[in-house]
Amino acid sequence: MSEKNQPRHPGDCIPHLRAISDTQYVLSGKWKVVIIGSLSFSKKRFTELRNTLEGIGSKMLAKELQELVRNGIVKRIAEDGGKPVEYELTAYGYSVKPVIDAMAAWGKQHREHIVREMRKNDTR
Repeated sequence: MSEKNQPRHPGDCIPHLRAISDTQYVLSGKWKVVIIGSLSFSKKRFTELRNTLEGIGSKMLAKELQELVRNGIVKRIAEDGGKPVEYELTAYGYSVKPVIDAMAAWGKQHREHIVREMRKNDTR
């Protein structure tokens, strides 16, 4: 880590870690980040989300969506006339998109790194 990225004094660390903890709290769980990632492309109905996110059950999706709604990240849109409910990111929810995009970029880089390492080890 370069000196530029290090806190200026030891006391800077505590607020920094607290902010990371707050972020972890809002995005915790196996599914919240991928739900946000999916909704960052377009609003979706519950069944569309469930079908997009392989392996998530309806009960877990409902729970995760409720928590994201409670934290102001996702908006639940229920229209009159019995139309299906849709979910979309709020304006505030879009503020976390750069974090999700950075995670996606790092994940892609990590996957490529692992594949390269596996190939290197296979040739030994």
